[in-house]
Amino acid sequence: MYEPFSELALLLMIAALAGALAVRLRQPVLIAYIVVGILVGPAGVGLVKAYDQIGLLAQIGVAVLLFLVGLKLDLQHVRHIGPVALATGLGQLGFTILFGCLLLLVLGKAVMDALYVAVALTFSSTIIIIKLLSDKRELDSLHGRIAVGFLIVQDIAVVLAMMAMSTLRGAAEATPWEVAGSLLLRVSAAALLMFVLMRYVLPGVAGVMARSRELLLVFAIAWGTGLAAVGEWAGFSKEAGAFLAGFSLASTSYREAIGARLAGIRDFLLLFFFIDLGVRLEFSTLSGELWSAAVLSGFVLIGNPLIVMAIMGYMGYRKRTGFLAGLTVAQISEFSIVFVAMGISLGHVGVEALGLTTLVGVVTIALSTYMILYSQHLYERLAPWLRAFERRRPYRELAVERQAHGIKAPEVVVFGLGRYGERLARRLKEAGVTVLGVDFDPEVVRHLRRQGLMLRFGDSQDPDFLESLPLEAVPWAVSTLPDLASNRALLHALRARRFGGEIVIVARDEAQHSSLKRAGAPTVLYPFRDALDFTAEHLATLIRPGEALS
Repeated sequence: MYEPFSELALLLMIAALAGALAVRLRQPVLIAYIVVGILVGPAGVGLVKAYDQIGLLAQIGVAVLLFLVGLKLDLQHVRHIGPVALATGLGQLGFTILFGCLLLLVLGKAVMDALYVAVALTFSSTIIIIKLLSDKRELDSLHGRIAVGFLIVQDIAVVLAMMAMSTLRGAAEATPWEVAGSLLLRVSAAALLMFVLMRYVLPGVAGVMARSRELLLVFAIAWGTGLAAVGEWAGFSKEAGAFLAGFSLASTSYREAIGARLAGIRDFLLLFFFIDLGVRLEFSTLSGELWSAAVLSGFVLIGNPLIVMAIMGYMGYRKRTGFLAGLTVAQISEFSIVFVAMGISLGHVGVEALGLTTLVGVVTIALSTYMILYSQHLYERLAPWLRAFERRRPYRELAVERQAHGIKAPEVVVFGLGRYGERLARRLKEAGVTVLGVDFDPEVVRHLRRQGLMLRFGDSQDPDFLESLPLEAVPWAVSTLPDLASNRALLHALRARRFGGEIVIVARDEAQHSSLKRAGAPTVLYPFRDALDFTAEHLATLIRPGEALS
């Protein structure tokens, strides 16, 4: 008897085993999910029957993915992308689209297929690159910051491309001017709506929702999927609508907390997208694209890093920085597959284009992962041949290094800003210590931020949120969280983050003090006992002047 629940449960178990194997091989799990989809689909054992359920979960997963992309595009970050990230991002986009399209036409592809696939080849996986750089502790390095900058450029480009292509839906008989006018009108209307929502509506609504962790999560998913549906109704696409939903919340103080809590849900739902993708692929289609996939994979693995190195070298960066940043674009991303899949739903391209893009994605993601993991070894071997990508005097990198020495990172992060944590943060600041406070109460964050304290809104027990904090350069972390479970969770999260500074935890009673010590907390403060000792000593000096407690 056909039972969707049992089928999905079996799929999850198979995906978990395949994902464990991928992790063992140091590969992104999305490759394992695509392979699982092919094996359980019609081209494999034919296990899947719940096409509608898997397809619906896949669509929600794509909406959550684009929502999180928009959420990361804070206007302040976009404003400070920097000339090198902008030039590198636009240069790589232009180079890959132009030469990729010509290469595809030479390989015998139709014009629309060539255009879609060439655009898809320009997008690198933000998720994979940030995860790899974070694991290598290179996210805050110069090449890591530049890579994140041109990834932002790519993320903006993918959404603009989706909006432009979705405008062509049903516009076969329209003139280019009519298509451009329609796109301009819709973009203007969307921009006006976003301005009104971001300025007058969403800050207050998000503040109310943030009073509950569960409600904030439900609101984020509802807002993302709701605007995705509105985007499709307005003639754009679900992807563009979901992106705008995330972007509308990107300038609020809740974006890190929302992003951290949605990351796991995104990964879970994207599992179904890649399984659905694998299910719909056929070996007969894939076998005809092997040669084209090999050529395009070589183009992405070699051509994209070369253009990044050339631009960065010309702009005054060292060859090492250009090489390490260039490796981050030596693969295509999940966005590439989403983009071509959207082209199929719009009737612009056939399933062959999706099969080709998927093959290139599997090959380039697998190989580039090892290239990034062993980037230092690769650079040492290739350095003698990279002199052409460096000026005699890399002036811009020298200027960046001088500027970096003047930036003062937080000296201590205080987790929990109740009465004790707030007073502690204030006194440290008065003593000249640079303090960053973290709390999950939106009212506390707003109140203390208005008083000049540096604050972040987020759940200190969430490892994904801790990834957004600048902990690499912070020498001290202090927790004033009230309960034992929260402090244990924070201690575990800091260890998982490989925090190298000193950790201090404030205990509320003797039992909590002992439990934290057993849990491995390096330094535990007991304010009640310390205050009692101080009070007794002070009172003794008043009772017996000139004497002190022994």
